Amino acid sequence: MPSARLKRKSFNVVNNRRCFSLLGFFWERETEKERRSETGFNQEEVDQKKEKKREALAPFLKNEEAKLMAENGAKRTPFQYILCAATSPAVKQQEETLTYLNQGQSYEIRMLNRKLVEYTDISSKYVKSIVRVVFHDRRLQYMEHQQLEGWRWNRPGDRILDIDIPLSMGILEPRSHPMHLNTIEFIWDPVKNASVFLQVNCISTEFTPRKHGGEKGVPFRIQVDSFTANEHGEYMEHVHSSSCQVKVFKPKGADRKLKTDREKIDKKSLQDKEKYQQSHETTLLKECSPWPDALNLTSHSSSSSTPSPVYHSSPTSCTFADGNCSPNQQGELLMPGCSDQLLPSTSPQDTQQWLQRHRFSPFSRLFTSFSGADILRMSREDLIQICGPADGIRLFNTMKGRYIQPRLTIYVCQQQARNQPLIKPGGVDIYHALYLEELTLLDLSEKIAALYSISPQQITHIYRQKPSGIHVLVSDEMVQNFREETNFTISTIRGENADGFHIVLK
Repeated sequence: MPSARLKRKSFNVVNNRRCFSLLGFFWERETEKERRSETGFNQEEVDQKKEKKREALAPFLKNEEAKLMAENGAKRTPFQYILCAATSPAVKQQEETLTYLNQGQSYEIRMLNRKLVEYTDISSKYVKSIVRVVFHDRRLQYMEHQQLEGWRWNRPGDRILDIDIPLSMGILEPRSHPMHLNTIEFIWDPVKNASVFLQVNCISTEFTPRKHGGEKGVPFRIQVDSFTANEHGEYMEHVHSSSCQVKVFKPKGADRKLKTDREKIDKKSLQDKEKYQQSHETTLLKECSPWPDALNLTSHSSSSSTPSPVYHSSPTSCTFADGNCSPNQQGELLMPGCSDQLLPSTSPQDTQQWLQRHRFSPFSRLFTSFSGADILRMSREDLIQICGPADGIRLFNTMKGRYIQPRLTIYVCQQQARNQPLIKPGGVDIYHALYLEELTLLDLSEKIAALYSISPQQITHIYRQKPSGIHVLVSDEMVQNFREETNFTISTIRGENADGFHIVLK
């Protein structure tokens, strides 16, 4: 009996526990449903409250957004230039992009105006852009003039930067400066996007010191400076400048170098690849400061008409005009025969001009406040320390007046026009001495061009008229056979090109 009671009692306890557990389960489930419904209801209320707050703050947020967009628009430049050439993948994240170009190949630069609607703030209809190829390294920038002159000497008649006019679109009045081999300029309408095709004819290794071969080429920069016209129609108002870093290889060398860089990056691990930039099919030119000589260059070329070459004679100066020479009393009288020595009394402004005339423009900033006396006090060692061995010695010899002994001296006189009155002392023709350091046609052209204050590129040909009246083309061999102190009479004939002239020696 007792055992039966115990069994019945334990059975009842188990059943009661099961009932309580089932009741607890249903209770928890119902509680969870109620909690979820209440939570959902509260979440809807929260969303409604947030929506009301947004509506209340909407005017304020719109004003702040408008201000932010205005600030970003003010900081954002209106122009954008894109070079259609792929960037190198072997450039680290924090470094500037690098683009490889082939020598002599035409590459497109797209000129885009990103704010066509807001362009009304610029009064000029057209924009003048000056494109140049310059050195990336600061050391070579200081020696740019000497480096370019050396390249000109090794590659006579060639240009560092050319414009491919047939492929270019939307540009007007493309020009290349005879004395600026690395510069071209043109005008374009910012309302209509334009593109210009450029050719870089020098390679990066041409400016690397030759040692044992296999040297890395120096990087260049392609820079675009843009100007708008002022109230006088001169393009003097700078609006934008941008540039990118490039290296120039021999034909097809850029393609091989780009392929090598890609294979090199592909072999790296995924973690190392993240340290390098991704290669892009085009190169975006980044905004930069304007090139120091850009403003001077655009002001020099802003005049619509090209000045006629001037023959520096005394007491009148003459100009070319269809083979005749007419007196030009109104122009400024230039006397290259006068002494161009640096004197102790030379002012700082005149010292700067003296440095420019003698091809020391890269160092003009260093001698900004120097007078002639200040520079003349410097020793040869001082100038070498400031300007380097080559330019320091050249500057020392130039300011001390150490000239090279000429190999040939000839005398030239301007041919007198028939209808020109004789304005010469004693009625005698006046001759100018030309001192040739090299017995070449190029040296003769440069000396005659300096006498007429024109560029040597404007002299198309030089002829020598024989007694029989025939014209013989002057060559290096003919110059080498000129007799010492020979007298020549110069006459000029305008060439087919408006800016070109033929020189006839009689």
